Amino acid sequence: MDLVPRPLAFFLLLVAGWVNRQQQDVIDYLLEENRVLRAAHGPRRVPLNDDQRRRLAVKGKVLGRRRLADVVGIVTPDTILRWYRKLVAKKYDGSKTRRPGRPCTKPDIAAIVVRMANENATW
Repeated sequence: MDLVPRPLAFFLLLVAGWVNRQQQDVIDYLLEENRVLRAAHGPRRVPLNDDQRRRLAVKGKVLGRRRLADVVGIVTPDTILRWYRKLVAKKYDGSKTRRPGRPCTKPDIAAIVVRMANENATW
C-alpha cells in the first residue's frame, strides 16, 4: 500500500529537513542583518520611495500582521498593511474614467421626447 518505498521516503525526509534548515539559517542571517542596520542608523526614519513601499506592502500582506510584528523593523505592521490597502484602492479607483455631470441623453431618445412633447402640447 506504500506509494513510496521506506528508504526513499526516509531520504526525502532527510533532504527536506536539510533544505528547511538551510532556509531557516538564511532567514536568521537576514533578520540579524536588519537588526545591525537598524542599530547603525539609529532612530532616524528611513526614507522610502513609492516602489519600495509597494514591494514591502505586497510581501508584507502575504505574511500577515502577526508574523510581520516578529520580522518588521523599519515601520510598523499596521503601516505596511495600510500601504497595501492604498495599493488595492488605487488599483480599483475608477475616478479617472468617470466624467463629471450627468451622462448625455442618446439622440434617438431625445428625438422621441421632443416628438411626444410636440404631439401632446397640453402635457
